[in-house]
Amino acid sequence: MYYAWLENPRNVHKSWDIFFRNTNAGAPPGVAYQSPPPLGRTLQGLTGVQGLIQAQPNVEKLVEDHLAVQSLIRAYQVRGHHIAKLDPLDISCVDFDDAPCTIGFQNVGFYGLTESDLDKVFRLPTTTFIGGNESALPLREIIHRLETAYCQHIGVEFMFINDVEQCQWIRQKFETPGIVQFSLEEKRTLLARMIRSTRFEEFLQRKWSSEKRFGLEGCESLVPALKTIIDKSSQSGVESVIMGMPHRGRLNVLANVIRKELDQIFYTRNTDFITLFVFWSQGSGDVKYHLGMYHKRMNRVSDKYVTLSLMANPSHLEAVDPVVQGKTKAEQFYCGDTEGKKVMSILLHGDAAFAGQGIVYETFHLSDLPSYTTHGTIHVVVNNQIGFTTDPRMARSSPYPTDVARVVNAPIFHVNADNPEAVMYVCNVAAEWRNTFHKDVVVDLVCYRRNGHNEMDEPMFTQPLMYKQIKKQKGVLQKLSEKLIAEGIVTTQEFEVKRPALQSLNHQGPAALTLPVDRHQRRRAGPHWKHRCVRPRERFHHPRRFGPNSSCSHEYSPRVLKNVCCLSRAAGLSRILKGRANMVGQRVCDWALGEYMAFGSLLKDGIHVRLSGQDVERGTFSHRHHVLHDQNVDKRICIPMNYVSPDQAPYTVCNSSLSEFGVLGFELGFAMASPDALVLWEAQFGDFHNTAQCIIDQFISSGQAKWVRQNGIVLLLPHGMEGMGPEHSSARPERFLQMCNDDPDLYDTNWIVVNCSTPANYFHVLRRQILQPFRKPLIVFTPKSLLRHPEAKSSFDDMLPGTHFRRIIPDDGPAAASPEKVKRVIFCTGKIYYELIRERKNRGMDDDVAVVRIEQLSPFPFDLVKLETDRYLNADLVWCQEEHKNQGYYDYVNERVLAHLCLCVCRYAGRDPAAAPATGNKQTHLTELQRLLDTAFDLEAFYGKV
Repeated sequence: MYYAWLENPRNVHKSWDIFFRNTNAGAPPGVAYQSPPPLGRTLQGLTGVQGLIQAQPNVEKLVEDHLAVQSLIRAYQVRGHHIAKLDPLDISCVDFDDAPCTIGFQNVGFYGLTESDLDKVFRLPTTTFIGGNESALPLREIIHRLETAYCQHIGVEFMFINDVEQCQWIRQKFETPGIVQFSLEEKRTLLARMIRSTRFEEFLQRKWSSEKRFGLEGCESLVPALKTIIDKSSQSGVESVIMGMPHRGRLNVLANVIRKELDQIFYTRNTDFITLFVFWSQGSGDVKYHLGMYHKRMNRVSDKYVTLSLMANPSHLEAVDPVVQGKTKAEQFYCGDTEGKKVMSILLHGDAAFAGQGIVYETFHLSDLPSYTTHGTIHVVVNNQIGFTTDPRMARSSPYPTDVARVVNAPIFHVNADNPEAVMYVCNVAAEWRNTFHKDVVVDLVCYRRNGHNEMDEPMFTQPLMYKQIKKQKGVLQKLSEKLIAEGIVTTQEFEVKRPALQSLNHQGPAALTLPVDRHQRRRAGPHWKHRCVRPRERFHHPRRFGPNSSCSHEYSPRVLKNVCCLSRAAGLSRILKGRANMVGQRVCDWALGEYMAFGSLLKDGIHVRLSGQDVERGTFSHRHHVLHDQNVDKRICIPMNYVSPDQAPYTVCNSSLSEFGVLGFELGFAMASPDALVLWEAQFGDFHNTAQCIIDQFISSGQAKWVRQNGIVLLLPHGMEGMGPEHSSARPERFLQMCNDDPDLYDTNWIVVNCSTPANYFHVLRRQILQPFRKPLIVFTPKSLLRHPEAKSSFDDMLPGTHFRRIIPDDGPAAASPEKVKRVIFCTGKIYYELIRERKNRGMDDDVAVVRIEQLSPFPFDLVKLETDRYLNADLVWCQEEHKNQGYYDYVNERVLAHLCLCVCRYAGRDPAAAPATGNKQTHLTELQRLLDTAFDLEAFYGKV
């Protein structure tokens, strides 16, 4: 710049010209700079170095004052929300650690300014838009405009965002003078929506005053808030909105946002009773404030159709968050929406749950991961300023419940929910933010809860001062109507006419709410499930009852195998891939190759396969290697399975974050979107599902019974006692079996539980999961040591046409040839089989003992077990497991053998009861193993004889 100035002083700004002239004249450091004179003022009479030296005190004061004003502006941008009027009750418990307030007219002295400076004119920095078209303003006006922008009914947190463009975008939306304005039509629409929201709650309170419904009273502006977000998003091209929310306000949202028919919300037997609509008489159903809905309707603002989906969820509050994200990701994937412009998600939260539930944090951390991002979610917090009976100061350690959102640089817009116009504006901005930057954003509706936790709760017991204040509060509809009448937007007569016009649901009464037929089930499931909506008691003829032919045809299996072999020279993996090529040559497969063939054959058939979990690309046990990494070029990878066939379906394999709760919920949501995809979640070790138990209990196990929603998600849970200690041994099969509503008919179980012992059976069960005419969750206890066990291999012949999944694998040794001579039949499942046959061989008991593998635990194979027991009429029955007696499968199996097959009790051979899943001592493990094998084969020990 200096050389440019030497060439021609006009090449640089005037300030630089003065600086270089003064420097060349010998001005000392700090004096050469001369601040631009405000409003045309010049330092007349002061020229050269001597003049600058004489003017130095004035220049420094001028510079300091301008810097002080810039600091003041920044302080409003950072901390303006501290003094914003956000709480409609004016008793906010937000705690900023008693930090002194540094903004406001009375605090200008903190910046070195005085009251006399309020009328001085200061040049505005480029990091603010409060000037509009003006570049300088008096300090008094600057403060006034800053307080208008940041300290009224809207508080904005955004200065922690490390992107200048995004910060400037937000400043422009809130600082530009007069930007918060609405047309006459928009105000009338807002009033109409407020009327519908308020009248709906009044209707429920009048008709069912003693019924739990978790009403929206105190935050009725939520309904126009959501509709504003949907309107704006639809105008931006969004075609589908997927929502998740807790129970508070759900009925109102269903009725006035999703526009679910009232006869689907209410089913009445008399005027004092309300319940949910029972879709199937066999289903358990759920309470009315847990139900969801799928609905496609015309948006009157954008004149475009938009699909609205509200996910069903239990009272576990935030558990639905990752499920919504997974379903959103799937919808984006299937419609080719790679930027989130067509499909988006909205998540509603309670303030206490948003701060207290760890799943919120897990979900936020999925927001920017390549295989999990939904390109921005709008989070709406219904901030009641209280939990059940817990004050905020007892419920969180952060000032706001929304502070968790700061970890992903999501802007947070706090707004007083008693100002519907401010709510409407903030929601418009939030929708624009999401559709501009495709990143998360939070809208914090600061409101109150007019009733207790539910309508039967008495809040005065624990929050007397708050509820005394609430009783004095005017309703938000009353406040809005009075304001609009005062502004001349509507007249009192018009308002009175509007109320009954939008209150017509009151006249229907309970008598008009009749029980619909189950055609509505399809509307709840979504468009991709139309051909899958069959009744649970719709039986299938016997050949299909236990699963279709799941074999692999000749015409495309060689293509899959060639895909495996052609990459055998990949650097760093040549030994592993060469081993696979050798197995192909020998026409045998291990566990990894069997899985590869199952996935590849499904992909060739056009079935999308998605495998997710911690380290699944390589596999926890270094057995899978579905993603190959260039050893010399960073980030250069190859996924061979995406090159099986030119017209194949895509294969998605993705390492997840170190999360189980969030990621399993996400994959469950992904599987909900379409029945024609194989979606698998693999735990790093089987017991890692412990931290995802809420998703398993509340969504996977009972989802169809409660919400009439089928789901075909597959859980792969590595399981086996191998001396690794208590933490990486057991996938807790007893938990899954305890939750089975077992039935001989495969369709009537809530899920399928298998423990495969051969790669071929694993191959078949994965293919059967897609080929069967219905969808059930599949729980697979996968092996660890069997991944490379020399005996745990299958021939290709076991996967060719005519083969299928084997629910039971009978003994095929000498004992099976002479069943009348067999003294004992040992039933088992999983890895223990290989230890049993090794022990049987060592003891020379191949003729005396038959070992039968039960591969499918649920639905229990009653018919096949009966065939085996009838075959060995002279034999004792033993159930052998490597798990402890109070764990594993024994109680489940023994009950079914005794009660349903009318057989004697199975003798038990296994570990003694224990509190921990496994010992942490290798020698103790081996001792326990040998003891259970002795019990299984030693007749004397078996009968307790000497």
